[in-house]
Amino acid sequence: MLLSARFLHAEIPIRLAHRLKDLSNLPEALSNEPHVRRVKGWYTASFADFRSFPAIKDGVDCVKFTAMLSNAFRRHNNVVPAIAKGVEVYKRELESTEARESEIQHFLDTFFLSRIAIRFLAGHHISMFDPPRPEHIGLVHTKCNPFQVASDAVAEARAICFREYGSAPQVKMLGNSELTMAYVPSHLHHMVFELVKNSLRAVQDRFNDSDSEPPAIQVVVAEGLEDVTIKVSDQGGGIPRSGLQRIWTYLYTTARSPLPEVDIDTSNMPAVLAGYGCGLPLSRLYARYFGGDLQMISMEGYGTDAYLHLARLGNDEEPLPGSV
Repeated sequence: MLLSARFLHAEIPIRLAHRLKDLSNLPEALSNEPHVRRVKGWYTASFADFRSFPAIKDGVDCVKFTAMLSNAFRRHNNVVPAIAKGVEVYKRELESTEARESEIQHFLDTFFLSRIAIRFLAGHHISMFDPPRPEHIGLVHTKCNPFQVASDAVAEARAICFREYGSAPQVKMLGNSELTMAYVPSHLHHMVFELVKNSLRAVQDRFNDSDSEPPAIQVVVAEGLEDVTIKVSDQGGGIPRSGLQRIWTYLYTTARSPLPEVDIDTSNMPAVLAGYGCGLPLSRLYARYFGGDLQMISMEGYGTDAYLHLARLGNDEEPLPGSV
């Protein structure tokens, strides 16, 4: 843990500095947007904490560093909704152009991928100080059961659907329920939850006024030699071919956005069925961070299949952007 602390002490401020540079190099109207300025303030405070922390020499220093790291970790909890609110205001107040959209997309991909990396490294180190858990190394569960994690994510997504609609389509779980692999359960839960809640909303909206029972969503867990793949299939009407690429665009959503009502100072962000417009692109970044991917195939007038590919954790390097 001493080596881990020394590595993070040197590495994280470099990554924070690059993100601060990116935030400052945004178009002036976006860089000066109040929510974006708040995020810059959080990054500046964390950078100052790291730079002012002395060299780590022993276990006592390691414990003190971990406490500082935990505080910085909590400080950045609401970065995603804060950036989303800032970008939403910017896009609403300025005329959108293809060049501007591309610039924002590239910035958000780079920024959020780096954030996933920093939070994984920090969270992994912090969790090493928690009470030992069987078959866990930090955040990584060496015997993670994708079927069980997916089942838990399905239950959570259906609970939110019940809360918003008063009912929820059935979800059938298929595949190998005994399969295990080394993975980060929290990342997997986040990705499956996003996919299933999208399918639940699509099916519920399509059959809301129908007298017939809505068709069940299928979640299939399959094991391959290289990947474990989770497929989420629905009959929610599908996505027009012309709009399929837009689903990877941040803040693209067909639902009413809850962002104007979001308080970025609260510690518990509300779980909603739709509207933030970051779920799919962020889920793809989570998958790609560990060498996997997320693909969508849609049939307009019928439904959508989402394929979540999970690479078995091995010796791949972090897929970080060129600017770290």
